[in-house]
Amino acid sequence: MTRPLARLGGIERRFGAVLALDGADLEIRAGEVHGVLGANGAGKSTLLNVLGGMLAPDAGVVEIEGRAVRLGSPRDAWALGIALVHQHFTLVPRLSALENLALGAGHRRGLAGDLEKLMARTGLRVPLDARVEQLGVGDRQRIEILKALLRDPRVLVLDEPTAVLTPDEVDGLFGLLKELAADGRAVVLVAHKLDEVLGVADRITVLRNGRTVLTGPSAGRSVPELVRAMVGGDAVDPIALGLTGVDAGATGAMSRPPAERGETTTSARALHAGGVVVRLRGAALADRSGPGVHGVDLEIRRGEIVGVAGVEGNGQRALALLASGRAVPDSGSAELPSGIGFIPQDRSTEGLIAEFDLVENVGLALQREPEYVRGPWMRWDAVRDAAERIRERFEVAAPSVTTLAGALSGGNQQRVIVGRELTLARDFLVAENPTRGLDVAAAAFVHAELRRMATEGVGVLLVSTDLDEVLGLSNRVYAIARGRLHDVPEERRTREGVGAFMLGGTADG
Repeated sequence: MTRPLARLGGIERRFGAVLALDGADLEIRAGEVHGVLGANGAGKSTLLNVLGGMLAPDAGVVEIEGRAVRLGSPRDAWALGIALVHQHFTLVPRLSALENLALGAGHRRGLAGDLEKLMARTGLRVPLDARVEQLGVGDRQRIEILKALLRDPRVLVLDEPTAVLTPDEVDGLFGLLKELAADGRAVVLVAHKLDEVLGVADRITVLRNGRTVLTGPSAGRSVPELVRAMVGGDAVDPIALGLTGVDAGATGAMSRPPAERGETTTSARALHAGGVVVRLRGAALADRSGPGVHGVDLEIRRGEIVGVAGVEGNGQRALALLASGRAVPDSGSAELPSGIGFIPQDRSTEGLIAEFDLVENVGLALQREPEYVRGPWMRWDAVRDAAERIRERFEVAAPSVTTLAGALSGGNQQRVIVGRELTLARDFLVAENPTRGLDVAAAAFVHAELRRMATEGVGVLLVSTDLDEVLGLSNRVYAIARGRLHDVPEERRTREGVGAFMLGGTADG
């Protein structure tokens, strides 16, 4: 048996009335990639924040190479060779990518050269001179990973690192993680795509309700087994699992056209779409962090889900802002309805205010809705009722609607945003990576809600870096490349076919 580099035993942690960890255990061994799984609110991020020195446990022990330690800060963890890539970004927005990386690496000599080698090795390239506030979530995630790798850690902990990376980048990152483990280091990976974790992890630990309920080798484990351990039942939505075949243990099913998989084609399963609800004509919008969009012609009808796939930084952000009415086109036109919901790409900076409770965060979005205002005043009783409905229907793990948003896990924050924006989407919904950070059960619920919205006559624009999500949910599929939309013919709606459009804007690449 390989030696444990780190061990957390009987860890307990409370946040007020919320018991986040209830005696959780985790043993991390040298030479292994260790996958940590669990539903939203299971305690994964809290446990890893204890290891990373971000949080002190209320009870339990933390050991590094058999010696009990007290980690009072991230600096203490760094000194012991522990680097944590956070689910929520810890970058300084007004500094450049290079300046943020220099802060993390201690301004050492030769940093630029080391970065070039690291970016070439990992495939994780970022615009070093751009300010972080100008970058999308994908670039910010890459910076966080590069910042941790620059420290040359003995224990590398990654909390949801793949949610906004491209498939090629995920493959490159996982290859690097295996290299690090083979070099005698330990890697801890939290991810919601269970087939991804099974493909890279040597061992698995599953948390449920703050306790460790399963731990052991990943060999021989199946997706359904892990789902049962995580949520106490089976997830029925294969898209949420990252799979689309009948066998949940299969992989690569999306590489074949729907007809070859024995499925109903996109057109055949499409709902009878109604009238046009959104119309963009020659729409263009500049974007400081990317190419923006140019000459976009797009119509979305009631009752359909239109999916847009693309490598991050190719204009998705500008398209979402135009379609949701958050930006006015520089040229061209955008005809939009009044009842629009918008699920943004970054919940921590655009979706919620951490210092506000759930009622206040819901009220921020409902302030222009007639049933929630009376003259210039908010009807807080009605807003509270709406927040309570969202908490119950979307199973937000919060003791009450007076809980601060910042006290929730990332997944539960996403549930609040999704529930709130579905309330607003009477006519049209723009969803940017709506299941980012959600566990398989919650992702399945959101997918069902998107389908329900379409069934009820709402038009849906789904912008997602998850190709399985786009292909599995959409009635029509577009790829975006260098700021231009490309309609993907039905016979090309495979991972390879859409990927070619994403990279080159043509089916032939």
